[in-house]
Amino acid sequence: MEKKTLSSNRKAYYNYEILEKLETGIILSGYEVKSARQSNISLVDSIVRFSDGEAFAENMFIALYEQISTHIADYDAKRKRKLLMHKSEIKKMRAKVKEKGLTVIPLEVYVGNRGKIKLLIGLAKGKKTYNKKEAIKKKDIEREMAREY
Repeated sequence: MEKKTLSSNRKAYYNYEILEKLETGIILSGYEVKSARQSNISLVDSIVRFSDGEAFAENMFIALYEQISTHIADYDAKRKRKLLMHKSEIKKMRAKVKEKGLTVIPLEVYVGNRGKIKLLIGLAKGKKTYNKKEAIKKKDIEREMAREY
């Protein structure tokens, strides 16, 4: 079975250099799962933080499911959501984050092989402005070359 991408953080690939990727599970409530399956999810400006030996996705927006909107009054679309990772993976990522300039960001949300919603996170290093401009120039050159042939 093919994975179905629900949302991707395209801005992350532009603003960061991705050094390492890791698939994690994510704890969602029932109506959040239904909303996510309808692709009502955004990873822009989201980040992964570590506390008390656990990993949490913060600032990840999941819109309220339309059919249940009347039943939930205090829904927080950007609440902290716990990530399901092995302790060794958390320790490894946390140690790397302590290095200067590294952070962990969500890259993609998709439906895995068994129908579970998965989150692809990446260990990233921020790009400088001149690196972003070089990447744009490189893509433009590649596009021009493709047009010529």
